[in-house]
Amino acid sequence: MVKIGLLSDTHGFLPERVFELFKDVDEIWHAGDIGNLEVTDRLKAFKPLRAVYGNIDDQHVRSEFPEDQIFQVEDVVVSMTHIAGRPGKYSKHASDLIRETKPHIFVCGHSHILLVQQDKSKNLLWLNPGACGNKGFHSIQTALRFQINGDKIEQMEVIEFGKRSDLNNEDKN
Repeated sequence: MVKIGLLSDTHGFLPERVFELFKDVDEIWHAGDIGNLEVTDRLKAFKPLRAVYGNIDDQHVRSEFPEDQIFQVEDVVVSMTHIAGRPGKYSKHASDLIRETKPHIFVCGHSHILLVQQDKSKNLLWLNPGACGNKGFHSIQTALRFQINGDKIEQMEVIEFGKRSDLNNEDKN
């Protein structure tokens, strides 16, 4: 059994509660728009990290992380990219990646909208953890936590870190 913490769209900001809420995970996955390498350096110092770059990431982030990650955890094949569309309306890149890799789990970010959905037409579980950074239109910072046990994806949990800290600061003015 492997426990996973999944986040995306940090945009250079990492909630401190990540370290508390991911303390029992075995791996952290980051689905892009990292923002800067300080974010991933802190995550890598804490737990093993798998990540992809996103559309806002500069050449430093892109030189360390690929556009796509394809890997296997236990008996589950995972494909991860940043921009993918949504189930039923996949981007061309995501459609090609799914066709080529036939994942059990497809992970993306970009939309800042948390979505966990079974796509029966592609025979996969779509995971978008939303956004846990401070930039974007989302008001609540979110992530996912779950476990892979053989070929089963179990214990899926939505994590809400709370209201974006920049919105909390606006409330105090």
